[in-house]
Amino acid sequence: MLIENEFTVKAPLDRVWTYMLDVANLAPCAPGAELTEVVDDRTWKGKLNVKVGPISMSFAGTVVLQERDDQSHRAVLKAEGREQRGRGAATAVVTSRMEPVEDGTRINIQTDLTITGAAAQYGRGMIGDISQRMTGDFARCLGERLSAPPAGSDPAAVASSGPVGSAPAAAAQPVKGIRLAVWALWRAVVRFFRRLFGRSS
Repeated sequence: MLIENEFTVKAPLDRVWTYMLDVANLAPCAPGAELTEVVDDRTWKGKLNVKVGPISMSFAGTVVLQERDDQSHRAVLKAEGREQRGRGAATAVVTSRMEPVEDGTRINIQTDLTITGAAAQYGRGMIGDISQRMTGDFARCLGERLSAPPAGSDPAAVASSGPVGSAPAAAAQPVKGIRLAVWALWRAVVRFFRRLFGRSS
């Protein structure tokens, strides 16, 4: 399943590029994500807690920076995780591209997502809608962090040599299942009526 998202943050390209290359910076903005270990400058371990409707899942896995092009500002991350109670697995290849725009930096993210097990029962439309909502939350959080002026930090509190904010995040709250499920259901109803009236016209 290929999911594409795009958003703009009000920060210069070089700062956004450097910041987003460190997964430790991104985890606090990803709903339900928790960074558990920085293996090296290209590998991270973590957890993702997801609750959609009656299903609650916790994935544990690894994120690897597979490609990095500093000239074109393109990076490829691969995340692989298994549900900790054996109810499935997920693999995501995430390709991000960044370019300068008048009011900051435009970020395009393409996610090639494969899900097996319990979560696979949800259709492409619902998963895509939930992804859009989560990306919106992620973009707002990222924009707030990047627009804030850099501050001094206590070296003992920083878990890696990355920029400010790269320390592993505390345990994150699970993705808000009821709110996301209702919102995704509403989007599915809207799509249904659009198709219905489209055929009638």
